[in-house]
Amino acid sequence: MKWIIEKQHEGMLLRDYIRQVQGVSRRILKAIKFEGGLILVNDVEQSVRYVLKEGDEVEIKLPIEKKGNFMVPGEVPLSIIYEDKDIIVLDKQAGVAVLPSYHYPKGTIANGLLAHYEQQNSASTVHIVTRLDKDTSGLMLVAKHRYSHSVLSTSQQAGELKRKYQAIVDGALSKTSGTIDAPIGRKEDSIIEREIRENGKRAVTHYRVERNLTGCSFVTVQLETGRTHQIRVHFSSIGHPLYGDSLYGGDVSVIQRQALHCYALTFPHPITKQTLRFSVNLPLDMVNALRKLQTSL
Repeated sequence: MKWIIEKQHEGMLLRDYIRQVQGVSRRILKAIKFEGGLILVNDVEQSVRYVLKEGDEVEIKLPIEKKGNFMVPGEVPLSIIYEDKDIIVLDKQAGVAVLPSYHYPKGTIANGLLAHYEQQNSASTVHIVTRLDKDTSGLMLVAKHRYSHSVLSTSQQAGELKRKYQAIVDGALSKTSGTIDAPIGRKEDSIIEREIRENGKRAVTHYRVERNLTGCSFVTVQLETGRTHQIRVHFSSIGHPLYGDSLYGGDVSVIQRQALHCYALTFPHPITKQTLRFSVNLPLDMVNALRKLQTSL
């Protein structure tokens, strides 16, 4: 990353400019210092106590990041919506895990991204900003290095990163729009399932009914928070589980995965600060599920 120092920042310590103006975390600065990165001013390495002058060119070179044992390139189909040197936006297919694990050691989105980077001769790594469940489809944001990930995480915490979903839920919702505000925590004796718990983390889900059919509702959802399984748990808790969501009591007769799709994503670019907006269509399996539900009435 490179920045030209403006008049208003003249006289600042390099450390303060990097931390306060550009939002580089203390953790990243530590990695630059001890893991092989560089901080340059006008192409000369400088300490963080350098006093900046108007017109100085500041450049940060991040160290190469170590990858976990499962983080190896693998051929996985990727639908790339947008890509530059800092971020990548994908339209994720259902049925594919995002990160490798003991249960899914290969064939994940991360493995596919590493293969994609390898083909580009790029040293980029995989930092998931907006993670989706294995069987949830739609838009997903990935940072290509730790700095963009740090900035996007800050944007997410500030509510500047917005995601909208489409879902098919069981039953007709009594209100055309509403908010579910109920804390979510891990269910006892389960490493996967979540539930509404008084001691859980605050979780807020806003929804609007787009189509109310007999026996089901097609809704759009916007998250205010981003808890694991939030949409699935919230709708199940009010008696309207997502179709296909067997974990939380959903009907699996017309679709065999949770009928949930992230169709819209808006966020400020971590470097340029330009607001980016993306949207994708409803996937075929959810379109077919709606058709089946409509014709079965």
